[in-house]
This record gives sequence, C-alpha cells and structure tokens, in this order.
Amino acid sequence: MATQNSSPAKFEIRQLGNSDLHLTPIGYGAWAIGGGNWEFAWGAQDDDESVKTIERALDSGINWIDTAAIYGLGHSEEVVAKALKNSSHKPYVFTKSSMRWFPDRRIYRSLKAGSLQEEIEESLRRLRVDTIDLYQIHWPNPEDEIEEGWETLARFQEEGKVRYIGVSNFNVAQMKRIQKIAPITSLQPPYSLLRRDIETEILPFCEQNNIGVINYSPMVSGLLTGKMTAERIHNLPEDDWRKRSPNFNEPKLSKNLKLVELLREIGDEHNVEPGVVAIAWTLRHPAITAAIVGARRPDQIDGVLPAATFRLNDKEAARLETFLKS
Repeated sequence: MATQNSSPAKFEIRQLGNSDLHLTPIGYGAWAIGGGNWEFAWGAQDDDESVKTIERALDSGINWIDTAAIYGLGHSEEVVAKALKNSSHKPYVFTKSSMRWFPDRRIYRSLKAGSLQEEIEESLRRLRVDTIDLYQIHWPNPEDEIEEGWETLARFQEEGKVRYIGVSNFNVAQMKRIQKIAPITSLQPPYSLLRRDIETEILPFCEQNNIGVINYSPMVSGLLTGKMTAERIHNLPEDDWRKRSPNFNEPKLSKNLKLVELLREIGDEHNVEPGVVAIAWTLRHPAITAAIVGARRPDQIDGVLPAATFRLNDKEAARLETFLKS
C-alpha cells in the first residue's frame, strides 16, 4: 500500500526492526476514534472530527497510523479509510487481530487460522487497501493458539496480504516460541512513566533480536496530558473504560496528578505540554522505535506534535526518576 512517506515536518525517522518501514517518532493511534458502546470504549466520538484529526496528523508530518479491528468493533478501521480516501498522504497503516465480537457486541478471542482468515479479509475491506503494512497479533490469547496464529500471519505475508508481521502485549517466552516459526518485525507494548515493567527483560530482548518497538499509552490514556483532573475523571461517560482503571482512581490518582505537575514544570521551560514530556521520556529508551499517540480532535494533534522533536536532557530525566522513586 504505502511507500516510504517523507514527512513535511522533516522529523527524524527510525527504521522499524527488520523491515524497510521508516517511522516518524510518533504515530497516530486510532483506538479512541472507534466510538462508544463497546467494552473498551472511550465514549461517543464524532466521525467527522476523527477524520479531521487524522488529516491534521498527516498534514503535520506523522507518517503512520495504528488501529485494530476491535477498536469500535470495526469502526475505527472504517474511519481511518474514510480519512485516507481523499488524502494526498500515503501513511503506513498498521492494524491488529485476535479480538473478535459476537452480534451482541460481546468480545471473544481467537488465533485459529480460519478466524484470522476472516479477520484479515474484513480488515482489508474496511481499510480499503490491498496490503496492510504491519499486521499484528493484538494479544497472546488464547495462549495455546499463538503458534497457529503466527504461522497464519506468516502465510498472509507470503501471500502479499501484509508486508510485515508483529505482535502486541507478548512477553519474552511467547516471542521466543513464535520466533522459531518466522521473524518478528515489531512488538507493541504499553510503556510509560507509570508502567515500566518491560524495561527488565522485554526491551533488552527486542534490542538483541532487532525487533522494533512501538509503545502504546505513553501518556497513560490521557492521564499525563495535563488536561485531566479528578473532577473531569469523575464526569467521564459511563462507557469510558478509564473510569475503571486503577491509575484513574485513588489511591493512585493523587500521586499521578502530582507527576503531571512535574511534567508541566519541565514542559513550561520548553513551551511544551506535559504530555509531550511524557512521550519524550519513553522515546529516550534506545529500544523504543516510536510511540503511539492518540488524539480525538485536531487541536490535540497540535498539542502533542512537539513530541516528534522534543528530547529530555539527563537532568530532566533524573528529576522524573527521583519523583517516581519517592
């Protein structure tokens, strides 16, 4: 589908693992634009606003979009396709499989070959593309099916339906199991100031094996943007999954909001928002290729865009480390 897309903003680009994909340091994450009325929704979303947001991201120089079939139960992929239909930009498009849904919108998981065959055909149809640039197993569930799932993705690659294959939320043992079948281009894990468990084993393994890493939730699903308050969280829609997240509730919330104030202090010295500092912190790690950044309105793109170029210095990183250990 896409060829390497040069970025109008002339961002530094980074090669993703063993692929020939060269990514801007931040990419557009399309989870929230799936809309409401499903288990992991962010509340209702206006599709026209979503399209404008994607257009702003691409016009600003971001050259890749990450979505998943499950986001909005297929709706996010359709919105991405709508945004790309008349766009002069040809970003890389990544999507994910393994989470499916029944007609009553309940979610189930499968990595069986037949199920994945249905998923790839549906994603290609919704995205209106002939080839997906990066196709990922969303979760290693059911775990006893990951070999069958990975063999199937490798076949899709051989058939030309996808250019590269990767995984999301896998641990080292699971990656070692599937590596015997076909090389892994990328891993998509959660990574942020509040979630660092991948630093111990997973990131070193990816570095050693030339597996690119695109981390998700660098701003902890909006918590570190500087826009969240206890009152705003209380008033989130009932179908916004974040109302149930421990990081958005006490006893963690108070300290998390204090972290935001430190991010704001550091950001103010550079005229950038707290969320930019949070993203930049993740991009400091040498194993991280690029970060997924979600946005629901065009102005949110404007706010996070400096993260493509802003870098923390050692002193600022040390201030954050000291706070996290306190």
